[in-house]
Amino acid sequence: MGFFGTIKDEAKRNFIARADEAKGEIVYKYPEKNIRMLTQLTVDADEVALFVKDGKVEGKLGPGRHQLDTNNIPFLSRLLEGFTGGNLFIAEIFFVSTREFTGVKFGGPIGDVRDPETGLGIGTMVYGDFSLRVTEPEKLVVGLVGMGRTSNADFLGWFKGQVLKVTRDRIAELLVKKRWPLLDVTSGAYTEEIETEVIAGLKPHVDTYGMTVVRMGNFHISIKEEDEATLKKLSKDVAYSRLAGGFQQYAQGQAMLGASEGMAKGGGGADGALQGMGMGMGFGMAQMFTNQQQHQQQQQQQPPPAAAPAADTRSPAQRLKDLKELKDAGVLSDDEYNAKRAELMKLL
Repeated sequence: MGFFGTIKDEAKRNFIARADEAKGEIVYKYPEKNIRMLTQLTVDADEVALFVKDGKVEGKLGPGRHQLDTNNIPFLSRLLEGFTGGNLFIAEIFFVSTREFTGVKFGGPIGDVRDPETGLGIGTMVYGDFSLRVTEPEKLVVGLVGMGRTSNADFLGWFKGQVLKVTRDRIAELLVKKRWPLLDVTSGAYTEEIETEVIAGLKPHVDTYGMTVVRMGNFHISIKEEDEATLKKLSKDVAYSRLAGGFQQYAQGQAMLGASEGMAKGGGGADGALQGMGMGMGFGMAQMFTNQQQHQQQQQQQPPPAAAPAADTRSPAQRLKDLKELKDAGVLSDDEYNAKRAELMKLL
C-alpha cells in the first residue's frame, strides 16, 4: 500500500487543479508550493489561477489546460529555482472564482439605536444575505495575503464583518438624519433604501480588494418583542399627547379616566380609598373628564367658524400624520379615521 500510495501522490503532483470539495469556494489555495516544470494545470471556465511569490502576483492564467513550461508561459522564468537545474519553481497558486456568489448569509447585533420618536435606545439585530463577485482577482489575492487570510473561510468571515459594520453605521446615520421611527424600520418600510445605502457604503471598503456586492436579499432588521411592545405603547402615548395639546393634558386625562373606570367597577383599592371625600373627588374628576369628552365631541361635530382662529397650531399635514398613527395603534376605527381624515383633507 505504501508503494502504490507514493505513486498516487506523485501522479497528483503532475496535475494541478481546484479540489472537488472546493468547487463552491471563492478562493482556493493549492496546498503545494514546490511545482515541477511541465506539470499540467487546469483552470475552470469561471475562474483564474494566480501565481504569487513574496506577496506579489507574478502571473495569471485563464480558463483551460496549461502545461507549466517557460516556453509557453514566460513569467514562470521569474519563479525558477536555479539550484534545481530549472526543473522546479516555487510559488503559491490561488484559484479565484469570478462568477457571482449568491445567498451569502450574514447577521449579528447592530447595537443600541436611538429611536427618534421616543428617544429610547433600543438594541437591534440585522440578518439577511447578499451576493458578491470578484472583479479584480489580483487585488483580492494580494489583500488576503497581506492580511494573512488566505483561506476561503477566513475571507468570508472578514467580508461578513465588513457588511455588518457598514450596515450598523448606515442605519444609525439614516435614523438620525431622516428621523425614521424605529418601528417603521423594523416593519420593512425602508428596507430598499437601507439596502441601497449599505451597498453604496460597502463600495469604498471592498473596492481595494477587487470585490463588489451585487445585491442584498432577505434583509431584515429586528428588535426584541418586549422592546417592540414598549415602542408601540410610547408611540401611542406620543400621538395621544399631540392630539391632547401636550403630555401634561394627556396625563391628566388618563388619571381622570382611571378614576372613572375604578368607580365603574365598584371602588376598591386600599381600605376603600375612594370612599367619602376620595369618592367625591373621584366622581368630580370623572365628571370633568366626561364633560371634556362631550365638549370635544361637539367641537368635532361642528365645524369651527370661518373667522375664528384655529386653536390647533399644527399643520393639516402633521395632523393627518398623527391621525394615521392613532389608526395604526388601533385607537381609531376605520370609520372614525376616514371621517376625521375627510375633514382634514378639506384644509389642505
